[in-house]
Amino acid sequence: MMSISALIFYIISAVILGCGMLAVFSRKIFRSAIYLLGSLVGISGLYFWLEVEFIAAVQIVVYVGGIVVLIIFSIFLTQQSGKEMAKAPVVRTVASVLAVLFGFAFTYILIRDYGFEKGNKEFAWSVSKIGSQMMGTKEGRYALPFEVVSMLLLAAMIGCIVIAMKSKPEEK
Repeated sequence: MMSISALIFYIISAVILGCGMLAVFSRKIFRSAIYLLGSLVGISGLYFWLEVEFIAAVQIVVYVGGIVVLIIFSIFLTQQSGKEMAKAPVVRTVASVLAVLFGFAFTYILIRDYGFEKGNKEFAWSVSKIGSQMMGTKEGRYALPFEVVSMLLLAAMIGCIVIAMKSKPEEK
């Protein structure tokens, strides 16, 4: 019989995968952005379930609060935000399905060969410990990934500005 913990994991995973697939396959760009939002919120829910509240909060602030909001604003600022996107060519669809199947097969092989063992180490990370690890510049510290996240947000903002500044096509 399945434990309640495994059931919660499978429910959260189904929400993440379902919203991710809907984000990819939706032909309305605004709906795709909303489904992406649902997938990212599901990932933060997974972090909360794993009792890593700080990382869950960072997930919500950076991706849900930053990236997705910028994407939605750029969609609203474009002239064709309500139009339906063109249907993908069959070759691209077949290549996508093959890539997904390859990913699943590769993951299955890795799990079968290496498996997952339950660790016996206690997870005892506090917010202050995570903060000192992120902001330190010595070996084993994570100042560089922190700066990469800030560059990601800057790139998203620049991308939104570029999309918003496109002029309307001239009508003849």
